[in-house]
Amino acid sequence: MNYSFEYIDIILLAMIAGFIFLRLRGILGKRTGFEGEPPSQFEKVLNNIQSDQKIFKKENFDHKAQQEFLKGAKIAYETIITDFSDNDNKLIASKPLLSNKIHDQFEAALKERSKRGHYAEITFIGVKSAKIKEHKMLDKTLNVTVDFVSEVITCIRDIDKKIISGDPEKIKKIYDTWVFSRDTRSNNPNWQLVDTLT
Repeated sequence: MNYSFEYIDIILLAMIAGFIFLRLRGILGKRTGFEGEPPSQFEKVLNNIQSDQKIFKKENFDHKAQQEFLKGAKIAYETIITDFSDNDNKLIASKPLLSNKIHDQFEAALKERSKRGHYAEITFIGVKSAKIKEHKMLDKTLNVTVDFVSEVITCIRDIDKKIISGDPEKIKKIYDTWVFSRDTRSNNPNWQLVDTLT
């Protein structure tokens, strides 16, 4: 008789647990497999470079669009400079930010550096200024030229860690002019670096 009461208690507890589970599921919903996954640093970079679709439908690169663009351009600039200095001599984080032409040029430079047994040390201090020099539409492709002024600590070392060039103790001011491009007809909202001017 005691055994039968124990079985009844177990069944009642199972029913209560099942009821609570169903209530929680109804309130909180079901996981789809995508919740709770934090975006990668690269995804954050891409999100910051996205353009305003309504603005580009009007083909109007106004002040608001320029300011939003510059926010992303600064992040892209730091990402590319830092990626180029990594000791693995590989372009990983910045690859989607580069056109095929620029990617191939950077890859060739990295391979040459690796062949010599050299590696770069770069501490990125920050972008001092970023100004749009010009912007023009060429057959639905918008090109934006940006003048960057940044501060870095940089040096090149050989395989024995001997300094070949630069100074690991000195902050250096860098002046770069980069051209970013985006096809306004594309659903892809991201910009790419297409040229570096010296």
